[in-house]
Amino acid sequence: MFKKLIVVVVSFAFLLGSGLGLWLWQGLQTLEQPVPLEESVLFTVPKGASYDQVARSMEQAGFVNDSLWVRVYGRLNPDQASLKAGQYEFSSGLSGVEMIRKMVAGDIKHWQIQFIEGWTFGEMRQAMASNGRLQKVTTDWTDERIMAAVGAEGDHPEGRFFPDTYLFTETETDLDLYQRAFRKMERVLEEEWETRAEDLPYDTPYEALIMASIVERETGAVHERGDVAGVFVRRLEKGMRLQTDPTVIYGMGDKYKGRITRNDLRTYTRYNTYRIDGLPPTPIALPGREAIHAALHPAEGDALYFVARGDGTHKFSRTLSEHQKAVREFQLNRRSDYRSSPAPANDGEPEDKP
Repeated sequence: MFKKLIVVVVSFAFLLGSGLGLWLWQGLQTLEQPVPLEESVLFTVPKGASYDQVARSMEQAGFVNDSLWVRVYGRLNPDQASLKAGQYEFSSGLSGVEMIRKMVAGDIKHWQIQFIEGWTFGEMRQAMASNGRLQKVTTDWTDERIMAAVGAEGDHPEGRFFPDTYLFTETETDLDLYQRAFRKMERVLEEEWETRAEDLPYDTPYEALIMASIVERETGAVHERGDVAGVFVRRLEKGMRLQTDPTVIYGMGDKYKGRITRNDLRTYTRYNTYRIDGLPPTPIALPGREAIHAALHPAEGDALYFVARGDGTHKFSRTLSEHQKAVREFQLNRRSDYRSSPAPANDGEPEDKP
């Protein structure tokens, strides 16, 4: 009788254990199933949130039917129970386990913002202000306060920030991006300055940055940047004025309405290189690495002039008479589809740049 009792108890325990194991297995299997979502959703793990709190939030968001299985998964896989705070993007088809792994890895959502080569600092500020995902702390700050915050108190902001595409998270601010862009420009300029050509008419990297900004604004044709820089370097060496329209436009500020006149060329500003000798006092735009490289590695040659052809490229001339002939050909008789920048590769439509 006792033996029979033992057999019954053992059998019951086996069945109970088997049933419990099956129940656990089936429950955990639900975490392996793809989560049907109509569109990608954002999910935030707050700082200081416990694993169990996140598990309950996953249930509330509809990612799992029962947070119990998320908690059980964490107990059975302790290396998968340390979740990093941040905002995550979950797309349709991810399983609960894959969501957990993303949070363990800290694969948080990144947004992006782009600062374009040739933009002014004012345009950069506008891009920051209009970005709906970026936290703002500098909206009401002056340019001077921003420069002080990035570690360049008293410096002019123009040209000091590197144009690029920057990724950021929900916890970063516009000041964080200013600091990153400033540091990157410092780094790129230092790298390019260290490998510069010999006998350039610049005493400091900052003067090279000024030249790079002019090159950036003068041509959108990458293959021409070295030639444009070569013309300006030779003019500086010969004591000739740069006479470049983008500096006139920058000096006009809000007065510029899309065209410059002869009177504008004659009007003195600190930036009008038809009226001043040498370089303007500051950069006039955000130059990219290619323009900086061109300013520090100008193409050799004897051209002292260039004029826009109207297709985004320029005609370079050695003498004033050659240049005047090119002006008559390309400027006085402008083509109907005239543009000053190359057509973008994406759609071929003109994108004029003064």
